[in-house]
Amino acid sequence: MSDSLWGYQPTVGFAAGLDLIGYKVEATDGSIGKVDRHSDDVDSAYLVVDTGVWIFGKHVLLPAGLVKTVDQAERRIYVDLSKDQIKDSPEFDKDKHADDADYHGQIGDYYRDHRRI
Repeated sequence: MSDSLWGYQPTVGFAAGLDLIGYKVEATDGSIGKVDRHSDDVDSAYLVVDTGVWIFGKHVLLPAGLVKTVDQAERRIYVDLSKDQIKDSPEFDKDKHADDADYHGQIGDYYRDHRRI
């Protein structure tokens, strides 16, 4: 299922059970924050990124299919999106959206439109 937006691609360097909390997340044009929480559930894998002061403390949800590389040695995750694409994503409330199927659908639609295939 290499086209799934909600699953890690086999070539990115992610292994099931790897704790990504605290990893820095890098967009194509710079750092966007750190992983606050994540899921590696089949067909529902994602990262929740705390953007800190970059976009005023906003958290963003990134489907795992957007991950280009997980660098375990450097504790960095590279995603195939620009900072503006991430900043303009639908607002994420970490207390109510993490397991919300409707919100995941909205996020999926947004990122499918911005994904580099």
